[in-house]
Formats: sequence, structure tokens, C-alpha cells
Amino acid sequence: MRNFILRHKLTFMNDCIFCKIIKKEAPAKIEFENDNLVVFHTIEPLAPIHVLIVPKKHIVNISDTSEEDRNVMGEIILTAKLMAEKLGIKDAFRVAVANGENAGQSVFHLHFHLTGGWKDKQI
Repeated sequence: MRNFILRHKLTFMNDCIFCKIIKKEAPAKIEFENDNLVVFHTIEPLAPIHVLIVPKKHIVNISDTSEEDRNVMGEIILTAKLMAEKLGIKDAFRVAVANGENAGQSVFHLHFHLTGGWKDKQI
């Protein structure tokens, strides 16, 4: 069973659009990159500013994290702050993540949405 799960996960990673962006096999407008994360603009923005913060390690969602992911999870939040400052939305932004299909997750590689740039107050 373990081998089946590992093979399935490897196949999933090979087809993952975010993994392809990370490996520079698919185009993206990248705003930031380091050894652990990549931040790029989404192709379907829900706000004037909408970027995705994605760990380079393929993690399906928050439920798939482990203790070894502790540092990168913290780095994601600090990167959200850094990107909000860089993109000029530090005073009003939202960070969101969906965990699982029923929560609205459509790409099964953990990613956080950083949105902002609204002119009017958001509810």
C-alpha cells in the first residue's frame, strides 16, 4: 500500500501546475523566490492585487503538513507580510488558504492567496 501511495504522489507531483512553475516548466509572473518558496500572480485574480505564496516542496494541503514543515509554514506568513509591503497593500490585505476540495481547493499543492488593493472597505 505504501508503494502505491508513493507512486500516486509522484505522478500527482509530475502533473502539478505549481510544481511545473517552480521548475520553470510553466510560465508565471514571479514576484519573489527563495530556496523554500515562490510567489507569483494568479491567472484568475479575485482582487486588484492577487498573488499565490507556494512552498517549493510539494505539500497537498495543510492536512498533509508534518512537523518538518514547521519552518516553511512560518516563512509563508512572514513572506505574506513582506509581499504586502512590496506590493503596496500592507495596510489592507487578506491571506487565505483552502484545505481540501470541499473547502474550494482546486490545485492540490499547498498555496496561500494574498489579496488586496481594494479602494473600498471589504466585508
